Amino acid sequence: MPKVSLDMPQQIVEDLKRHVGDDKKYVSLADAIRTACRKLLDQLDEIDARHGRLEE
Repeated sequence: MPKVSLDMPQQIVEDLKRHVGDDKKYVSLADAIRTACRKLLDQLDEIDARHGRLEE
């Protein structure tokens, strides 16, 4: 799996970390970011499909 490096405001990192850990929604910060990216891509695909821009 490729690795991606990015800069992110500390406030966003802190907000994400509140949802990471035992008995929380995500097992790691990376898992939370991957899930958010997948959800964003799904939303963008839906928008593109509505506007006839989705290439099959």
